[in-house]
Amino acid sequence: MWVYEEQVGGEKLSSIINARNENVKYLPGVKLGENLRAEPDLARAVEGSGMLIFVTPHQFIKGLCPTIKPALPSGASAISLIKGMDVTPDGFELISALVHRELGVECSVLMGANIANEIALERFSEATVGHAEGQEASGQLWRKLFHTDYFHVTAVPDVVGCELCGTLKNIVAIGAGMVDGLELGNNTKAAIMRVGLVEMRTLAQECFPSVRTDTFFESAGVADLITTCFGGRNRKCAEAYVKHIRSGSPKGWEEIEAELLGGQKLQGVLTSHEVQAVLRRRGLEARFPLYTTINRICTGDLPPEAIVRFQALCGA
Repeated sequence: MWVYEEQVGGEKLSSIINARNENVKYLPGVKLGENLRAEPDLARAVEGSGMLIFVTPHQFIKGLCPTIKPALPSGASAISLIKGMDVTPDGFELISALVHRELGVECSVLMGANIANEIALERFSEATVGHAEGQEASGQLWRKLFHTDYFHVTAVPDVVGCELCGTLKNIVAIGAGMVDGLELGNNTKAAIMRVGLVEMRTLAQECFPSVRTDTFFESAGVADLITTCFGGRNRKCAEAYVKHIRSGSPKGWEEIEAELLGGQKLQGVLTSHEVQAVLRRRGLEARFPLYTTINRICTGDLPPEAIVRFQALCGA
């Protein structure tokens, strides 16, 4: 496992992981697999690997690929667990496509209702492998690799749909956290989640007509949306953001991220900005009133209370 080297209590994180079999900073209290070794040299970590699993914040992928490519053997394949996108002049490029373009390897995705610490404790959950059309053997290979008694994996021929579900639900989770910060209750949160799911599907199929409607009923779709809106880091940070505003001591997103996430990244706000850039460029903001309202609250252009007035504010 490649580990971005950093100091924790005066020791190298990779040395701590290898000595204690535990990532004390990002997953404390959980013993990792005995066959896992932390490696701070990226090229050495991937050298000779036939199967690559990408699990880094999405904004770093493009910068990592030039180091990875020379170390890869021919015939290697990849899978991405990353929720995010790369904005382009024509719209946006998904991370699986970026990996494929930069490394020249086939890239599937694994998405689902998968909060990391619960999986680490081996609590039952599900996930979805999205593979390319006609690549069922590859999809089943990845499914076999991840599937366990407590982690059930299915495979569907829809890389883009699975990846977009995993990416776009983080924006909805920001909205759900805003509802929690305003203490509006479960009825309001359910309404935000329902509209958010509709906008997820509409945007996905607007930009990528090949996306299958059935994918939204997989773990990668509605189940991931539910768990993220109730237990994810985006919801948690959005709730804190609103509570700070209401208390008269507002804090920025980066400050909240640093206080609450212990070095992990808050993906939802960045994804919201990226999606909004695409909507603005295409003149689609009025068709996506919830996404647009959430983004305007994130930027401070609207107060948090606007979360329940999204249709009127966007002229929908």
